[in-house]
Amino acid sequence: MIQRIQTLFLLIVGLISGILPFFLNLWVEVGGREVFAQDQVIVSLVFYVVTVLAVVSIVMYKKRQNQFVVNRLNMILNLFLLGFFVYRSLSLSGETVVSEKGIGMLIPVFSIVFLVLANRAIKKDEDLVKSVDRLR
Repeated sequence: MIQRIQTLFLLIVGLISGILPFFLNLWVEVGGREVFAQDQVIVSLVFYVVTVLAVVSIVMYKKRQNQFVVNRLNMILNLFLLGFFVYRSLSLSGETVVSEKGIGMLIPVFSIVFLVLANRAIKKDEDLVKSVDRLR
């Protein structure tokens, strides 16, 4: 059923990853120039893939096990994105002054949290269905 709580969590992930990176800056360079997701092609592509995976997971509501796997893949992709942001913030080439980090670097963290909540709800639904099947 599409009105489950994990659908809400996955919708939040889709909105966070699909809209916010293009309005919140990822970091501010030394010259004061703000860097957004659309300035980095690979980063914007990864955010789009995360959004598409969240929407695909919403559509797969009848196949809970596949939905669970797609959410795990989405978490791994968000972890890679978070790792890239940490690497980028710690090793800025040629700078003597530390750049300012933007709030947009936290978007993968929020996405991971909501994906974990969605997977917990999917697991709870799966356990409920298994317990009802045992009673038959």
